[in-house]
Amino acid sequence: MSPTSETAKGGRRLVIVESPAKAKTIKGYLGPGYVVEASVGHIRDLPNGAAEVPEKYTGEVRRLGVDVEHDFQPIYVVNADKKAQVKKLKDLLKDSDELYLATDEDREGEAIAWHLQEVLKPKVPVKRMVFHEITKSAIQAAVANPRQLNQRLVDAQETRRILDRLYGYEVSPVLWKKVMPKLSAGRVQSVATRLVVERERERIAFRSAEYWDLTGTFATGRAGDPSDPSSLVARLQTVDGRRIAQGRDFDSQGQLKSANTLHLDEANARALAAALENTQFSVRSVESKPYRRSPYAPFRTTTLQQEASRKLGFGAKATMQIAQKLYENGYITYMRTDSTTLSDTAVAAARAQVTQLYGAEYLPDAPRTYAAKVKNAQEAHEAIRPSGDRFRTPAETGLTGDQFKLYELIWKRTVASQMKDATGNSVTVKIGGTAADGRDVEFSASGKTITFHGFLKAYVEGADDPNAELDDRERRLPQVGEGDRLSAEEITVDGHATKPPARYTEASLVKELEEREIGRPSTYASIIGTILDRGYVFKKGTALVPSFLSFAVVNLLEKHFGRLVDYDFTAKMEDDLDRIARGEAQAVPWLKRFYFGEGGHGTAADAGNGDGDHLGGLKELVTDLGAIDAREVSSFPVGNGIVLRVGRFGPYVERGEKDTEEHQRADVPADLAPDELTVELAEELLANGSGERLLGTDPEPPHHPIVAKAGRYGPYVTEVLPEGTPKTGKNAVKPRTASLFKSMSLDTVTLEDALKLMSLPRVVGTDPEGQEITAQNGRYGPYLKKGTDSRSLQSEDQIFTITLEEALAIYAQPKQRGRAAAKPPLKELGEDPVSGKPVVVKDGRFGPYVTDGETNATLRSGDSVETITPERGFELLAEKRAKGPAKKTAKKAAAKKTAAKKTTTAKKTAAKAKKTAAKKTTTAAKKTTAKTAAKKTAAKKATAASQTAED
Repeated sequence: MSPTSETAKGGRRLVIVESPAKAKTIKGYLGPGYVVEASVGHIRDLPNGAAEVPEKYTGEVRRLGVDVEHDFQPIYVVNADKKAQVKKLKDLLKDSDELYLATDEDREGEAIAWHLQEVLKPKVPVKRMVFHEITKSAIQAAVANPRQLNQRLVDAQETRRILDRLYGYEVSPVLWKKVMPKLSAGRVQSVATRLVVERERERIAFRSAEYWDLTGTFATGRAGDPSDPSSLVARLQTVDGRRIAQGRDFDSQGQLKSANTLHLDEANARALAAALENTQFSVRSVESKPYRRSPYAPFRTTTLQQEASRKLGFGAKATMQIAQKLYENGYITYMRTDSTTLSDTAVAAARAQVTQLYGAEYLPDAPRTYAAKVKNAQEAHEAIRPSGDRFRTPAETGLTGDQFKLYELIWKRTVASQMKDATGNSVTVKIGGTAADGRDVEFSASGKTITFHGFLKAYVEGADDPNAELDDRERRLPQVGEGDRLSAEEITVDGHATKPPARYTEASLVKELEEREIGRPSTYASIIGTILDRGYVFKKGTALVPSFLSFAVVNLLEKHFGRLVDYDFTAKMEDDLDRIARGEAQAVPWLKRFYFGEGGHGTAADAGNGDGDHLGGLKELVTDLGAIDAREVSSFPVGNGIVLRVGRFGPYVERGEKDTEEHQRADVPADLAPDELTVELAEELLANGSGERLLGTDPEPPHHPIVAKAGRYGPYVTEVLPEGTPKTGKNAVKPRTASLFKSMSLDTVTLEDALKLMSLPRVVGTDPEGQEITAQNGRYGPYLKKGTDSRSLQSEDQIFTITLEEALAIYAQPKQRGRAAAKPPLKELGEDPVSGKPVVVKDGRFGPYVTDGETNATLRSGDSVETITPERGFELLAEKRAKGPAKKTAKKAAAKKTAAKKTTTAKKTAAKAKKTAAKKTTTAAKKTTAKTAAKKTAAKKATAASQTAED
């Protein structure tokens, strides 16, 4: 029976979902008997500060928002920006006969449903409505098959929220006091930051090793068949039975891991190549094996994030924002899942499309099933797939841009998961010979041919390593047999160097977190977003680079809160939270052990099942701050007595004791990667003394020295005033100062340049009306100024060369409103994979940005015009598109409302004043008239009296 026919019996049902977009879609499937409204996410949460805590609570409760002394009772408050929405929901509920809580079917969604029930206090029946996709059949099935709230999921989510609050609110203030204000710590974000920092430490400690090898090109003597190559390329594998060392054979310090391998240096490699010039070679063996590759499992949250990063250049956050829109508009199933399971309906839909699009020969006899690889995966959920019982092809969706790209990725992966294996052959050929010096050498070549592409016709998975060979890549070898004679066309000598471990990308960091079982798939995007926003990590291309600030934070946490950033400990906490969700552990005893520790408010027995015998007391850890040396945790030796320190205003290098002649100090560029700070670079920074360079002495009296400096707002030149010159008060003397042109640098600026810069503004002349025109250099570039009328100049050189006649000609032109004439781009990045339009880097009012003509995205910290790659540019645009158009802030809306209110009030006041004035005027007029009448009466009386007297 459909929902509409059920409601025909009478009654009205209120359905509450999380987002307005979802409400709009669902409303169309339910009919007139249903009112669908959004909660707009969480309606209440722990308070953001003491001001939000009710007055009845005091002490620690006001600070934490959690009553740790009474079973960790959370203090929930309705968010200020949700009060109006809560009132609306309450009003709708008054006229409803049933309430359906239709929030997402995960822990967070269950908690939101619980909060709604707690706040709305419904007096009508309450039902929990769940679905994995927003289609008519799925929504109607969800209405027809409701369930009750799952209190275990609610408890698990509530425990997680309380745990994260205690962690953040207790540890973050330690960072404020010992490192820098406004920093944050978090149960997973701090561990993720540690992973990135540890990888950078490995890069810093890395020592490269050089190794050489030989590559031979061998002629088979066969030619004419285009499908059969006439030559074979093979790499030297052994010399006298010893394997030639490759990159994998060296450790991080450049030393061989095993003495059994032969390390060729350049001299030995070239000598061996010379000894092989006239060698006769033959095929020693040909080994052929069947090749088979099975399809990849359908997407879950993390694999979708990884592939979207590799193939589309999307960050994890952008991927989830785009997927959210696809889900809410009914294109895909729920996108926060750790399951690879497909429903029977989905399997049937995928198999139907395999037959339709690729042919029956690509369809396996039986449907494919995929086992969960993630611990504690919720198998009741589905993998991420196209919605419906018939998948729409990407062309049928009508989607465009980023949504089209992501849907196509999901659709291809799902269809491919139900296709046959790819099959073929892999071949290894060994080629041997004896060098002129008697050494036996053996070369090896490997090939692969795919005879049936199977699922590879639909989808090929990407790789984190850009040099990795993808699954559909074939390497054909010529047809040779054992004993065949081969001649060497060429023997080349190749030099290599081992490389440090690659930095994490968003995709590889997500993969690492999942493999370590840290955090949940639904949180990875926000975790990466947080460490980027906090300045702990910045991007160079797609690589995640830790800042020096993150080194100080991780150093402090490792030394004084070691358990809290321990990988196994964090994964164990995740296990414990899952056990609470399954009802195998109790939340309050577990929290007691975590917060108060052994022998505190909790006991070993409280924790139950041994979960938490490793839990320390967080409260005790954050109380003993005296043991933390702020200078020590923020200091890192560089070499030659130089130390890098992280100060409140950024990183700097220092040598020698303060207030001594030997003391040197220099700021370190904020976007410098830690592994790039070598002793040589540190010496160079110190030599320039905070970026200061003496250019010479001003030839004009009073002959002050002129220096170039690196300032907070960029490089500049200034004169050095004598000691004792007053800097404040009415007799203060300010030194002449000028910013460098963009075309100048601290290294090359000359004394002549500095004097010209400090002479600005330059008087060009006066116009016919006698108004002075000057040429100046400003924040947004060179310009002319005449009174309040400013005009942009095309180049900085014009400031010194433009004539009065040229300036008057510029002022004779109508002033351009808005933007000036377009400047040429700073860099071209190629065609955007989403919009198909050329992407360029431009110089904007607030710095350089990338644009495809439709979307603009400002370069972030760590990006620069010189180093930005096309992939990074495309990623910035994808993230900007995913955010959607900028919304009016609540502050602006409030200001607008206040302004409107003030205008209305002013009008009312004016009208009232006018009315009062009119009333006063009338009263005054009446008084005047009465006064005149009284005077007349008195005059008459006086006349009458005098007449009487006279009579």
